Amino acid sequence: MNRCSARLKIYACIAALMLSRGGAAGADQSIQADDRAPTRPAILFNRWQEDWSVLADPRVPREPFDSLKYIPLSADDPKTYLSLGAGLRERFEANDATSFGVGTNRNQDYVISRAEVSADLRVAGQFQLFVQLQKENAFDKKILTPVDQDRLDLEQAFIALVEPLAGGTLKIRLGRQQFGFDLQRFVSVRDGPNVRQSYDAAWVDYEHGPWRYIAFYSHPVQDRDLRPFDDNSNNQLTYGGFRVERKITNSANLSAYISRFTQDGARFPGAHGYERRDIVDVRFAGTKGSFDWDVEAMNQVGRIGLQDIEAWAFGSLAGYTLRDLPWTPRLGIQVDASSGDRSPTDNRLNTFNPLFPNGYYVTLAGYTGYVNFIHVKPSVTVHPLAKLKLMGAVGMQWRETTADAVYTQPDIPVAGTVGRPGRYTGTYGQIRADYALNPHVSMALEVVHFAIADAVRGAGGHDSNYVGAEFKYGW
Repeated sequence: MNRCSARLKIYACIAALMLSRGGAAGADQSIQADDRAPTRPAILFNRWQEDWSVLADPRVPREPFDSLKYIPLSADDPKTYLSLGAGLRERFEANDATSFGVGTNRNQDYVISRAEVSADLRVAGQFQLFVQLQKENAFDKKILTPVDQDRLDLEQAFIALVEPLAGGTLKIRLGRQQFGFDLQRFVSVRDGPNVRQSYDAAWVDYEHGPWRYIAFYSHPVQDRDLRPFDDNSNNQLTYGGFRVERKITNSANLSAYISRFTQDGARFPGAHGYERRDIVDVRFAGTKGSFDWDVEAMNQVGRIGLQDIEAWAFGSLAGYTLRDLPWTPRLGIQVDASSGDRSPTDNRLNTFNPLFPNGYYVTLAGYTGYVNFIHVKPSVTVHPLAKLKLMGAVGMQWRETTADAVYTQPDIPVAGTVGRPGRYTGTYGQIRADYALNPHVSMALEVVHFAIADAVRGAGGHDSNYVGAEFKYGW
């Protein structure tokens, strides 16, 4: 018994020593993990969402001009600081048939340029003052639209407050700002064209667990480009609503919102006058394994002039990624549809209003508006390099009703197509390459060929070609 007791004591001591060493090693690993330097912020689509307070940590890798990215304003609080930023986007575009050549057959080769500078003041991680200036030029573009040029103007200028409330987080933004919902099919920042969409708005956001509640009211800003700082908003164009989001799983989200859009002097082929649309939108998106999806539906009712409005739209993207194959190809399918006016004499407008759409969603060529159309687009996306993404697609389009026009981006009717027979609009091929050179510089190339059908050809249109080459820099 004495020998057994002695052996047990020895084994216990050895076990304790091993556990002690293991615990020490675990503690060392924990310390090492805690000692790792924070990651530098990425240059984000919304520059006001970047948090440069990590540069208060001397272990964060430094880059030139970091003294301007993080200017501390308090010796005791690293979350109180000023940050400066800038961005530049240059895009060459060649388009041989704006609106399929109906009304004009002039080729257009031009460069659109967008330059932005910003200042971001943060106080204690709770107060923010963000100001961003913009300057857009369209060099050699013969046919200018309201989204092509803005000589110098206030793109964003808002104050924001973040407060803990009842176990959640309350966020309030007041002033000129930019916002978009989901894939920005219908409410977007409008990054495709040159002048982005801003809103003079009040925004209230409350997040609690898997729930998020948003209330907003805005006057969308209209670009004038007559002199510097002349962009404005007014009661002639308003948009506001209430939105609820719910995180179903870590990779799936459900959202819904109701909103109201009003516009003075609206014009459609089948109606004109004061426009009021009451809108209901539902979206479900997520991923599961190699499968991804994004499905959204919108319904619109209201009045325009003396006519009732009844319109709808549907959008969907889905894909399956073959992760075990070289270049990890993703096989995708996109199916979209929106209503058109059924009859010019029934005292009812069925033409869908795409609100504030993002041209990126279909193609940058602008040949397709999200109005009176049915759209089916299979695609293949591959990654030959870690920083390079290639996408090829074929799109097929129809009109939802031949009583309404064929529309180009965003909601411009092609002259002479109202009531013309033939639902099929045409087929297009699209190739796009995106390359991220480094965290600051990215490039893209997009080529589109649209082969029109008889409905457009009969109105005087012809096949169309587009090439866009883009350079983007963010600091």
